[in-house]
Amino acid sequence: MPLKIVQYNEPVLRTKGAKISQFDESLVKLSQEMTATMHDAAGIGLAAQQVGMAIQFCVVDLRDTDAEFTWELDGARPPLGVFMPMALVNPEVAVTPGTAETLYEEGCLSFPDIRGNVARRESITVNFRDERGIPHVLKCTGLFARCIQHEVDHLNGVLFIERMDAKTRATIEQAVKALARQNQTERTK
Repeated sequence: MPLKIVQYNEPVLRTKGAKISQFDESLVKLSQEMTATMHDAAGIGLAAQQVGMAIQFCVVDLRDTDAEFTWELDGARPPLGVFMPMALVNPEVAVTPGTAETLYEEGCLSFPDIRGNVARRESITVNFRDERGIPHVLKCTGLFARCIQHEVDHLNGVLFIERMDAKTRATIEQAVKALARQNQTERTK
């Protein structure tokens, strides 16, 4: 059964996640539930904060995207279907030196129907563990890199609207305020 995705203005979305040190069946189950939730919402990434948990954990699945990107996982280039959906525990992102920023329209499952351009680095390396505690190194570009940067921002309490320039943010400000009011009303019921 899919989990409830929390929406903008929930305090957990601005909470830096705690590091995970225990790798057990409950983490595997959380990975499966978050993946089902992400798929049910037609997303490509979901952070634990978005399901109400302030931990360093997210899931990603880009198998159904048309975007071009490259990847190397643990020094090889396995087909996406071999390792996706993937869970990232305690991810640490490093920007590839000399990598340019690119603008691309992003959305977020915690901000339904709100989209805007965000500048992010085009190429990154991520050190992480999977849900069973196995360490991995991922190098990726394009939408893959953008998706991971977006989710890792969530794990650190940073929202994609905070990455927008002032002009872009101004175009969505009314929708963001309306969402905040709607969620405040629902919480007080």
